[in-house]
Amino acid sequence: MRTVGLDGFFKGWVAVSIDGDRRTISFHTDIADALAHPFDRAGIDIPIGMTDDGERCCDRLARQRLRPHTSRVFTGARRWLWQEFSDPDKANAAAGRRGQTKVSRQLWHLGNKIMEVDAFLRANAGRDLREVHPELVFLRLNGGKPLAPKKSEEGDALRCSLLKCAGFRTLDRWLTEARIGTGAKRDDVLDACAVAIAAREPFGCVPVGTPPMDAHGLPMQIWF
Repeated sequence: MRTVGLDGFFKGWVAVSIDGDRRTISFHTDIADALAHPFDRAGIDIPIGMTDDGERCCDRLARQRLRPHTSRVFTGARRWLWQEFSDPDKANAAAGRRGQTKVSRQLWHLGNKIMEVDAFLRANAGRDLREVHPELVFLRLNGGKPLAPKKSEEGDALRCSLLKCAGFRTLDRWLTEARIGTGAKRDDVLDACAVAIAAREPFGCVPVGTPPMDAHGLPMQIWF
């Protein structure tokens, strides 16, 4: 079984593949290129499936699991935000007029990638591409104990240790030789590895069972 874990960065996507005992990393400019090779299941750290008001049950449940670090789950993705606006202030003004919550700057800047994945999935409905939140994966790898922020020295070290225990023996080389010059950050690589683990051996999902579908038939469910 060949699985892929994807995490976005400002120049493109980090792709970590697991095929038996073999683990590889690659860097791509777009999602189609990242998923050009055959795979059985892929996971991606990006919202899949959106509502008109940005409210999703899976986001709420993921935030509950990550307490006290609920802010690690970005919420509020709506297609119309990026379809109708190129300026976050104008988009948020429109959201206010609709009685909806504003979109954070962090989520706003993910808009191009969210829409890229949305278009890819709607054109490739038969492919098994699932939304994964890496922080939920790290939480379960750490026995349910909350982790320090990923950009802190302590948080980075613990995530590296957990991934090495999960079989990523060449992680140090990936974080140096493979990553340098690509534009990807350390946490982008670590997150892609965590997503690959969930794609390979999904432990659970929120919500459990048959997920709610959005207006385009995309499931709104987060795996870990």
